[in-house]
Amino acid sequence: QVQLVESGGGLVQAGGSLRLSCTASGSTFSTYTMGWFRQAPGQDREFVAVISWSGGSKYYADSVKGRFTISRDNAKSTVYLQMNSLKPEDTAVYYCARKRGTFLDDNYSQREAYNYWGQGTQVTVSS
Repeated sequence: QVQLVESGGGLVQAGGSLRLSCTASGSTFSTYTMGWFRQAPGQDREFVAVISWSGGSKYYADSVKGRFTISRDNAKSTVYLQMNSLKPEDTAVYYCARKRGTFLDDNYSQREAYNYWGQGTQVTVSS
């Protein structure tokens, strides 16, 4: 059974940084595209970033482009989300997810394209 465990969330002041980690077990991590989503209270879960199995392709939501960086270490079965210049509107529960199949195709921003999810980690940015 695939398990994804996020860590690294917390409380930070606006302008600060956090690095989230997501470690996978129970599958061949290196062959799958991985994504990060977030969900603020009362809002739908939204796409944040995605990275191909090799790390060679990455895409970001417009709201985080230039501030967040997704990366992965296949030897450690871990995907990261480096978040800089954080804003109060970045406050949310952040989830990592494994995409169905091995290819980073055009549906990468859709929740339905992912079939395994972590439990989430809370990120709170104070103003």
